[in-house]
Amino acid sequence: MHDFVALEAQGVVAAFVASSEFVDAAATQARALGYAAVPAVFVPHPIQDRTDTEMGELAEKALADILAAVTSTG
Repeated sequence: MHDFVALEAQGVVAAFVASSEFVDAAATQARALGYAAVPAVFVPHPIQDRTDTEMGELAEKALADILAAVTSTG
């Protein structure tokens, strides 16, 4: 979340990506950092024990949502 804030402060369009375990924590932290909401994409949890191939598959499945998050005008 801090990376998102830093990028946005520099004028770089960003989105927050995390595993689904952190939906509530992300919303809480966004509010604490002064954002009502941030563009976010959540992937299935857990990720720490996934292989490189599995991580690539997760990334491919999330790509459309990530692109939508950084290109939305809302």
